[in-house]
Amino acid sequence: MGKTHTFQIPVMGIGFTIDTPFKVAPFGISSVLSLGDDLLVERMREFYCKKFNIPFIEVAKDDLDRRAHRITLYLNLMNRMVKNKFKELKNASFEKGSELTKYFEMLPDFTELKKEYKRMTEESDSSVIEKIQQWLKDNMEVGAIDVNIMTKLDKANFLKGEQLPQDMNDAHAALRGFAKSDLTSGVVLSAGLSPRLYSYVSNFNEFFPDENEQLNKKIILKVSDYRSALVQGKFLAKKGIWVAEYRVESGLNCGGHAFATDGFLMGPILEEFKEKKAELIEQVHEILNNALEGLGRKRLSKPLDLLVTAQGGVGTANEHNLMLDNYNVDLVGWGTPFLLVPEAVNVDAESFKILSEAGVNELYLSDISPIGVPFNSIKGNTKDVEKEGKITDGKPGSTCPSQFLKLYNTEFTKTPICLASRQYQKLKIVELEAQNLTTDEHKKAYDKITVKSCICAGLVMTAYSENDLLKRSDGVGVSLCPGPNMAYFSKESTLHEMVDHIYGRANVLNDTDRPHMFIKELGMYIDYLNKEIDESLETLNKKRVKYFEGFKANLNSGIEYYENLISDMKEESDAIKLKFSEELAAYKVVVAQIVLPTLETV
Repeated sequence: MGKTHTFQIPVMGIGFTIDTPFKVAPFGISSVLSLGDDLLVERMREFYCKKFNIPFIEVAKDDLDRRAHRITLYLNLMNRMVKNKFKELKNASFEKGSELTKYFEMLPDFTELKKEYKRMTEESDSSVIEKIQQWLKDNMEVGAIDVNIMTKLDKANFLKGEQLPQDMNDAHAALRGFAKSDLTSGVVLSAGLSPRLYSYVSNFNEFFPDENEQLNKKIILKVSDYRSALVQGKFLAKKGIWVAEYRVESGLNCGGHAFATDGFLMGPILEEFKEKKAELIEQVHEILNNALEGLGRKRLSKPLDLLVTAQGGVGTANEHNLMLDNYNVDLVGWGTPFLLVPEAVNVDAESFKILSEAGVNELYLSDISPIGVPFNSIKGNTKDVEKEGKITDGKPGSTCPSQFLKLYNTEFTKTPICLASRQYQKLKIVELEAQNLTTDEHKKAYDKITVKSCICAGLVMTAYSENDLLKRSDGVGVSLCPGPNMAYFSKESTLHEMVDHIYGRANVLNDTDRPHMFIKELGMYIDYLNKEIDESLETLNKKRVKYFEGFKANLNSGIEYYENLISDMKEESDAIKLKFSEELAAYKVVVAQIVLPTLETV
């Protein structure tokens, strides 16, 4: 664990955290920006170049490798801006209200830096104060500027109708853009193992250990369970690539796309990581060393550092500390609550109002994502309002301005098109009309087609509006994708206030009755299983029956684990432990009452 913070801010959407590192890294806080949209990246680079009087040269539109080049230039600029701001901050004085003072006041109280800062404030000898202040400045750390690539979003690209080589695919180009940047940080690969992309990592020397056995660029894998981490870690190790961090995210209690597990719950998953971390390091290290030797590289004298971090639904200091103390995680991700911290993210006034007023019933798991993965959404978000208006006008679908999700579907076309595009929906509706379905069946099928939303545009819009970068062709609808945790946060907070909340020095929760993050996730998985059962009845087969049996068994196993965990929740009051126990017992009954379908009963 570093000298500074025990939390980090994960990627949120595309535009919400596109420049968050500039806003928080100088204060020692790590965060993640998305490399999904190189057009956004280019416009943000132009914006900041103008703001800081830095010459801006646009990447040529006919540059074949424009996506990678845009990303490299933006990341280099971000790195430069963060370093400059950090330098300014270090040169400031320790006066009340200064940025430098804010840096140290936000630190968790147990860190050596915070203790020394506190000693400095209580010291009266000016020569001692001077020495402590110099030591404090010498030991300050900047937060990491990490980046995120969704492995599924690896669209092939074409030139004059001919498909370009694989390394020109979107995710490949984004990885190349990061690799060639001057950042020393990590790339979070999310959405599962991609053999092609993972193999491509080994093309870049930056991801291999240097002569001092250090990594310049790190691979961070977002995973949902231990088995997945082990499989992916070994795959990359065989290429000579070490995974520096496994970022465990709740399958459902998170924002954005939701990659549900087969009923495996967050607590038991983290317990397995805790129990098997040494085994994971040992197994993967051996494979890595053999691979390095096979590549003509030097074997490592000892395993490289490996972090296990966790995120998804954390909302109180006690939950934060449970992650750190009981599961020994190295960092805890806090995402959704930061959507109400305008100082740290891009969020427009209308979206802020929708987010701050959202209750439990406004937050739901939707089918709006064109990539076919459940997507956390919020009722009334302006992108969906815009979409519904087009449906009412008889013109469903988007013009597909960004085209990043033209991934797989070739039902009607030679090259893939997006399920949210007007082109696809128009063709699909023509096909539907020819089927002569009943009114109810037709509506159900029609809604399934038109529910898909242009999230490419929706997830960047707030970055444009908040930085005065909107063009007439952009539209205005914003896609909001908070996690269910949003229901329990309502007030606008400063960065300082939110950090104080994380460390238990303040409370920014609203008055809504909030279940423990583990209980919340369990309830969501029960709902998810019931929905899956309902939707599978017409197409049930042996594989699905077995899946449902395993899912229910995993829920019961998780409940049993949580029954034993209560005694380890040392920081929680007796009242909270009792509430946890009662809610757990109620869900245990609910799970017991779930009737699993069989082929005979359907």
